[in-house]
Amino acid sequence: RARIYDSEVNTRKFYERLRGQITQRGIVNVLRQGVEHNATKFILYFPTPLDANLQAKALYENNRFCCVRQLHYSKQHPELSIDMVLMLNGLPIITMELKNDLSCQTVADAIHQYRTDRDPKELLLQKKRCAVHFAVDDNEVIMCTALNGEASWFLPFNKGVDDGAGNPVNPNGLKTAYLWEEILQKASLSDILENFAQVVKEKDEDTGKTKENVIWPRYHQLECTRALLADTRVSESGRRYLIQHSAGSGKSNTITWTAKQLVDLKEADGITPHFESVLVITDRVVLDKQIRDNLRSFITKKDIVTWADDSEALKEALNKGKKVIVSTVCKFPFILQAIGTELRNKRFAVIIDEAHTAVGNEAAKDLVNALSTQEDLAQIEDYNPDDYESPLDALMAQQQNYRKMMKHISYFAFTATPKDKTY
Repeated sequence: RARIYDSEVNTRKFYERLRGQITQRGIVNVLRQGVEHNATKFILYFPTPLDANLQAKALYENNRFCCVRQLHYSKQHPELSIDMVLMLNGLPIITMELKNDLSCQTVADAIHQYRTDRDPKELLLQKKRCAVHFAVDDNEVIMCTALNGEASWFLPFNKGVDDGAGNPVNPNGLKTAYLWEEILQKASLSDILENFAQVVKEKDEDTGKTKENVIWPRYHQLECTRALLADTRVSESGRRYLIQHSAGSGKSNTITWTAKQLVDLKEADGITPHFESVLVITDRVVLDKQIRDNLRSFITKKDIVTWADDSEALKEALNKGKKVIVSTVCKFPFILQAIGTELRNKRFAVIIDEAHTAVGNEAAKDLVNALSTQEDLAQIEDYNPDDYESPLDALMAQQQNYRKMMKHISYFAFTATPKDKTY
C-alpha cells in the first residue's frame, strides 16, 4: 500500500476522501478529473496521449490495468465473490459474471445472480462506483450500468447478426471473444472511459427532482461513433454519411458522442481543430432540448455548447468560441447562409437527426438551396431537357446538382427509417 502522508491517520483520511468522491461523483469522473485533498490535486489516471507527445506517452504507460478473479467484496458475507473485476490503477471499474456451456449456465444465470445474489448496497456494487457490470457466456454479452436488485435493467452488448440479435459465428473461437479481444484492450477501454462513459443528470420537470443515469455505450453505438471518426480523420471534408439507427436504441447518445469527438478532432499537428464548429440539427424542439442537455452533460466545458436560430446567432456563437451549436431544421437555412458566404473558408460538421423527415419538408428544401453556391443555382436554371434522353434523366440531373453539398461541410445524418428520398 502506498503511503500518501507521513502518518497512518493522514493516509486513512485520504482514502476516506477518495471513497467519498467515488460515491459522490462516480468512478469515471474521479479517474478523469482526479481528487483534491488538503489543497493538493491527486491525478489517478493518465489519459490517452497524442502521437507527438512523448512525455504523455510515458505517463500513459504508467497506468496499470489488471483483472482480479473471484474478488471477495463483502465484509458481512466474506464467502461471496464476483467472477472477475477489472481495475485501473487499483480502482475497480468493471465487474463480470462469467458463464459457459460446460457448466450448463448462460447469461440468464449471470443476470439472475446480479439481481438476486448481489446486494446493490455493497460498496463495490453501489451506483456509479463501477462503470458497468457485464453478464457473459459463450454466445452473448449483456450489460447493466446500475444494479438495483430485481429491478436491475440489463441491455445487450452484442454485435448483432443478420440485422438481428445475438453475435455472429466466430471461426477462431467463442462468439463473445470480441469483448476481451477488442473492447477491453487497453486503448479501447481508455477511449470508452475518456469519451463515452458518463453519469448524466436529468431533472424531472414535473417533480423537480434530479436523477442520475450511469451511461456506458452499447456495442452498436461504439462501433458507429468510432467508424465515423475513423473515416472523417483520413478523408477530405465534404463527405456525407447516412446512419440507420433504430428507435429506442440510444440514437441521442450516439449523436452526442459523435458531436463531442468531432469537436475534439485535430489535424496531424495535434493542435489545429479539424472542424471550426459542429452543428447539430433536429426536427423537433423537444428533441432539440434533449440533445442540448445531453451535450452539456457529456462535454466538460459547458460554455462551448449553445443554441442558434439565425445567422446572426451563429456568428455570435462562433465569435464567443462555441464549438457545438444546436438548432432546428426550420432555422437551418439561415445558419447555412452564413456558412456558405463569409464562413466558406472554415470547415464545419453538420449532424442531422431524423433525416428521413428533415429532408422531406419545405424548410429542408430551403436548406438544400442554401447549401449550393450561387454558381450552382445559376446552372440549375440553365438546364435544357432536350440535352437528355428523357425528362426523368433531366430531372434527376437537375436534382443532383441542386442538392450538391459544399466541400467545406461534412454531413452526418441519422435516421431510424431511411426512405428513398433520404438516400
